Amino acid sequence: MEIRQLNPNDSEIYKILRLEALKNNPEAFSSSFEEEENDSLEKYELRFKGINSFTYGAFKQNQLVGTVTLVLETKKKVLHRATIVAMYVTPEARGLGVGKSLMLQAIQKAKEMNHVNQVYLVVTATNEPAKALYTALGFRTYGIDKEALKIGDTFFDDELMVLNLNKKA
Repeated sequence: MEIRQLNPNDSEIYKILRLEALKNNPEAFSSSFEEEENDSLEKYELRFKGINSFTYGAFKQNQLVGTVTLVLETKKKVLHRATIVAMYVTPEARGLGVGKSLMLQAIQKAKEMNHVNQVYLVVTATNEPAKALYTALGFRTYGIDKEALKIGDTFFDDELMVLNLNKKA
């Protein structure tokens, strides 16, 4: 398995995987398939050219099987923070260490940014495998966002987690 930062040339394969994620696990993302299915590839090309976010892909036999994005804050008072978003691993690649490898890459990038000392993420409260991974990596829950998402008539709670890079887990 190879983990690498995605670039504008990866926009098409990223969009395909992103739409799969939104379709397969709508409760895990604030965006919806319907909102993103008609987005242009330019949206992703611009994102991958940006200097305040880093999207990593996991490739197995040259196939993109997982992604994660680290977003840096840009306002002066919150420069010490970064957020992990858009984490997804294909069902067939789950349980193989792909998610852990992606998370470790994002955390390492945050550590390289000397001004970042806290990494935040949001996970669906019922997603026990993801929460177990994040906890094993040192993230701690600091709150619950009740009924954070509504899909049809069903509400989903979000668990808010943080990793302090200045302390050991």
